[in-house]
Amino acid sequence: MDKILIVFTMKGCPYCDMMKEKLVSEGITFFERDIDEHKDEYDIFVEVTENEYVPSFMIIETDKDKPKSHLFAPERDYNEIDEGVEIIKEHFKK
Repeated sequence: MDKILIVFTMKGCPYCDMMKEKLVSEGITFFERDIDEHKDEYDIFVEVTENEYVPSFMIIETDKDKPKSHLFAPERDYNEIDEGVEIIKEHFKK
C-alpha cells in the first residue's frame, strides 16, 4: 500500500514552515498545497473537517481495493506541530 502526504500551507505562516522543516528533517516526502493557489481543494478540506487552520494535512492510502483518506487539522486533531508530525510518522511507519 502506498501512502501520499499532502500538507496545506499558507505563505508567511511560521507554523507551516516549522512543520515542513520537521518533515524534511524526518525524511518524509510530502506535497505542499498553498491554500491560496489550491483554494478549491482547500475549501473541500475545510468543509469536511469543519476547520480552516493551517498547517493541515491529508494522508491518502492507495490500496487496490479501496483507497482511504485521513484528514487532520490543528486544534481539532493536534495542538502542537510536533504532535502533527508524530501523527504523520505513525501513519508512515506502518
